[in-house]
Amino acid sequence: MTDTPSTIAIEHRDQVGILSLDRPAALNAMNPAMAGELSAYFAGLPQHPETRVVILRANGRAFCAGAELGSDAFAPAGPGRAQRQLVQQRLYSGLIRLMRACPQPIIALIQGAACGAGFSLALAADVRIAGPRARMNAAYLRVGLGGCDMGSGYLLPRLVGLSAASEFLMTGRFIDADRAKAIGLISAIVDDERLLDEGLALAGDMLRASPLGLRLTKETLNAAIDAPSLDTALTLEDRQQVMLLETADFTEAVAAFEGKRAPHYRDL
Repeated sequence: MTDTPSTIAIEHRDQVGILSLDRPAALNAMNPAMAGELSAYFAGLPQHPETRVVILRANGRAFCAGAELGSDAFAPAGPGRAQRQLVQQRLYSGLIRLMRACPQPIIALIQGAACGAGFSLALAADVRIAGPRARMNAAYLRVGLGGCDMGSGYLLPRLVGLSAASEFLMTGRFIDADRAKAIGLISAIVDDERLLDEGLALAGDMLRASPLGLRLTKETLNAAIDAPSLDTALTLEDRQQVMLLETADFTEAVAAFEGKRAPHYRDL
């Protein structure tokens, strides 16, 4: 990104990128500016392999209260409104596609509300960790829209199963942290002030993998979740492993394991 963002904050800690939603006074509600800045960040990640893991978090007391209803996210009435609204809709939905396509794993840290667009951002992450007061819902349904938006109809059933997904998408009910943990939507519940430490610890475990091994694991998981058969999934895994066996980092990983030391990866 060339311009200084106004709705997000970006920090780097070694090989971890920390991306913070930064509209705390608005409970980090998403407007087109935020959607555009997030899209630019995720679109650029394939060109930044030095960032190996991304932590997605938020400043303030809420993760993201949803789309800002009073913003220009909704096209004004008049001729061609459907066409103009489709452009806006694809800005928001395209963000989810970019998150799933980027090679870096994304760890979402959720405190307070994660509603509507915020819910979808959390779903698009690879791992979710929540504070004890986290509350998530498909708020789209509560404002006269369908419950399936910004990838929620695709991602949520794959995360929690069709029955639980139908319950939440067809009612707009809130999912509290305990229920989210029970159904596997989040990996852990930690105090809000410890969320970043927990995210960094998880990122540290991911960084023990070789750079290409970590990238290919996300790519293979994305492909395998929609694989039409076990044979297809096994074929994807076989090709991944043969590729990695030919890398210098594989040789280094074996040497480090045998020498009881940390590996020194060069992404080669």
